Amino acid sequence: MKYVWRTLVFLCSLVVALGVVGVGVIATYGVKWARELPDYRELDALTLESTTRVFARDLTPLGTLVPRLGDANVNRTIVSLDGISPYMLASIVTNEDRRFFEHYGVDPFGIGRQVRRILQNERVQGGSTLTNQLVNNTLLRDMERARTIERKAKEWILSVQVERSFTKEEILQDYLNVIYWGDGGPVELYGLHAAAQAYFGKSPRDLSLAEAAYLTTLVPSPGLYYPRYELQRPYMRALLDRMVEDGWVTRAQANAAWREKLQPRGWRVQYDANGTITSAKLVDRSQTYLKAVTTTRAPHFVRQVEEELIKRFGAERIYRSGGLNVYTTLDPQAQSAAELASRQAIVPSGATLGAVLLDPYTGEVLAMVGQKLVGNNPPREWNNAAQGQRQVGSSIKPLLYTTALSTGQFDQLHEEFDAPTDFPCATCPNGKYAPQNFDGKYYYRDMTLREALDRSLNIPTAKLAVGVGLPTFREKLQSLGLNPPKDSGLSLALGTLETTPLGMAAAYAPFVNGGTWKQPRFIQRVTTAAGEILYDAAQERPTQRRVWSPQVAYLGLDMLMGVVNDQGPQSLAVRAKIPGWQVGGKTGTTNFVKDLWFVGVTPMYVGAVWVGKQEGGGMGNRDFSGTYNPPIWRTMMQGALAGKPPRQFAAPEGITYTQEPRLGVEVAKLDPTYQSAANTQIQHEDERPLYREVNAPQGDGNTVRVALDRRNGRLATEFTPPEAIVERRVRLEDLPGYAPPANPTPLPEETPAPNATKKPSTPASNRPNTDAVPQAPVVPSTPSSGSPAARAP
Repeated sequence: MKYVWRTLVFLCSLVVALGVVGVGVIATYGVKWARELPDYRELDALTLESTTRVFARDLTPLGTLVPRLGDANVNRTIVSLDGISPYMLASIVTNEDRRFFEHYGVDPFGIGRQVRRILQNERVQGGSTLTNQLVNNTLLRDMERARTIERKAKEWILSVQVERSFTKEEILQDYLNVIYWGDGGPVELYGLHAAAQAYFGKSPRDLSLAEAAYLTTLVPSPGLYYPRYELQRPYMRALLDRMVEDGWVTRAQANAAWREKLQPRGWRVQYDANGTITSAKLVDRSQTYLKAVTTTRAPHFVRQVEEELIKRFGAERIYRSGGLNVYTTLDPQAQSAAELASRQAIVPSGATLGAVLLDPYTGEVLAMVGQKLVGNNPPREWNNAAQGQRQVGSSIKPLLYTTALSTGQFDQLHEEFDAPTDFPCATCPNGKYAPQNFDGKYYYRDMTLREALDRSLNIPTAKLAVGVGLPTFREKLQSLGLNPPKDSGLSLALGTLETTPLGMAAAYAPFVNGGTWKQPRFIQRVTTAAGEILYDAAQERPTQRRVWSPQVAYLGLDMLMGVVNDQGPQSLAVRAKIPGWQVGGKTGTTNFVKDLWFVGVTPMYVGAVWVGKQEGGGMGNRDFSGTYNPPIWRTMMQGALAGKPPRQFAAPEGITYTQEPRLGVEVAKLDPTYQSAANTQIQHEDERPLYREVNAPQGDGNTVRVALDRRNGRLATEFTPPEAIVERRVRLEDLPGYAPPANPTPLPEETPAPNATKKPSTPASNRPNTDAVPQAPVVPSTPSSGSPAARAP
């Protein structure tokens, strides 16, 4: 007996000890988990009072800004309880949490039922309360519904906190706005507004009892929509019966709902008089991919607005402090035109696009489309207009040519010889960089800058970059808001720089506005819900800087207009012409046709269009920017300009004109009395080695470009003043005859030099390519594609 007693005492002591240890362990982990809990007050962001509303410049609404709680996708249109059918509220409570109005976040009866099922080896059914589900779908989303003690403990603690801080009505409203309702195609269906629109094309307040029951039965398993409609009918019947039991509806109402001939979008269903299905066929699954799911107009633009607001005010101010009204720069007419252009755009197979429209005088973004739009389907979230860093190809050339004009050492009639040419390059194979013209075509003659840009020739462009100096060009690009690599070589002049359509449009804007780069902006004004002004662009000094003088900017503009107009039907950009309007612009195509560009200007707006594959990669050897991009740009620009009287570009003082004999056109040049308007300083990285032209035809032999003293026609020396230096091309065998005299006799400045050209120029060449890439002109393209460098048109 004593032994039994001792055994019982031991067992009781062991149980107590284990209990104490268990309580201690639970307390330890409980304290730890409590410290790791997210802030339950984040749910404040789902109340209507904190919604941030976004408006276009004409005050039409664009949408609302609602955060993602964790990784949860919250539908952009939040609905309040008074905007929801009472049948929907009753069916959700009946199906998901019949004791919702009786518990405090954790339902002991529900927990008890689950314990009983476990002990009886029965299948465990969902016992979570609506509050538990709300917490899991928002605050604990990152735990991915892990079936662990930690997650369950955190779920219960947060649920109690939420119940203490929010009313039942607020919790139910939040739940209905975040719950997942199935696959809506490019945009998944989160929230009741999206579900009601996608499945029935209705607003939540107009749902019938039958429709509410149908949507409610999808909550546990949204995939039930697709396999067989008739499989879902028993769940609807059971739900309607429980609603009668709980007193939400009468038996007559439930029977009428059962007999209602529901037709969820995409299904064709036939019923008999008793509500029994006679046939059901899923005729079009894509019917749920509705534009109504994306309730934000211009979603890519609004996303940029959201990012700018967060940077300026912080997420707390945007989402959880009473809500804001944001008045943006978006022009509805221009946005509609951009969306139309995107829908109508013909692009290579598998390609998408990005397009943007700016006001060059203010920097305001008027329209933005980040993807190729297809019908009314919501676009993918990635914004190619503002996020996609892509090689710009030959669309960079007008920036180089205008930089050359801004030095005062070049004008549009400056000539460069077009023939295969090697450039010294320390990092290239065999120490040479050998770019090629598009399709390997050469003219083997002097080309004026005007004609070289019209034809988008790479060799004259590379030679011009040598004369201008890559440091000069890089510095100018930086002032235009672009970011060339510090070690970029001559391939930079041919378009290996990477940026976005937004960046290129902003870089072209100085051609129109007289030479000033302006930071693109999306927001005009921000106020609180009470009308207090938090930000007003008109009261702040804009981010801007002068890049070119008005005269130089107009010279570059004149060249841009030449690209579109000089060659008539042969022009690479002829498809960008708009009747009644002056148009200038430049195409761009990168190697292997990975990126297609057109950036264009009119007297009112500037715009850019990129076409390419989202994941990178070539699009075929016949798909060039002149074929695809100018028509897209024209549709967008023409729609934005519709109804506006045509304007003309106005030349500033200091501009004269001269004839370009080969093209037969007048070209703008700087009046000598305004020479100070060309004030860019030429910088070179080191001594400027000679480049070598190869394979010159018609017995010319190999030639080199040399620097001559225009006063005597001999090679320039260190004593030759810069203004007396001119570039010339001579045969290698004739080079000794140009040696400077041993005892040079000073010549007066006005003495004309034998065989001197009419236009002075700087000595050619520098070490043109420092790319750390083994084969020029190959540099990385986008991070995802690693494409080669730019090609010509």
